[in-house]
Amino acid sequence: QANIVESGGGLVQPGGSLRLSCEISVQYFETQALAWYRQSPGEQRLLVASILPGGRVPYMDYTVQGRFTISRDDIKRMVFLQMDNLQREDTAVYYCNKDQTYGDVLTWGQGTQVTISS
Repeated sequence: QANIVESGGGLVQPGGSLRLSCEISVQYFETQALAWYRQSPGEQRLLVASILPGGRVPYMDYTVQGRFTISRDDIKRMVFLQMDNLQREDTAVYYCNKDQTYGDVLTWGQGTQVTISS
């Protein structure tokens, strides 16, 4: 039974930065394609960025390109999302999970709330 714990969210002003962290206790973590998603109020959960085994980043939503960076630590079984120059439209609950492009996802965690407001 995999377990996902996201952290690092908060309230920041426009232009600010946050670093999200996610622990995923899944077997063979290093072989998994992982991703960050976000869900704004009233919206569907959307894929933001993904990262393959080895660190290649095959997908980054165009709205966050140049501002967000996804990375992983296979030893710690963690995935990160560095978010810079945050904008109000980045306000959402952020989740991590396996990349749905490659198959079934794990049970979702609680997510971490990111709020951008002045």
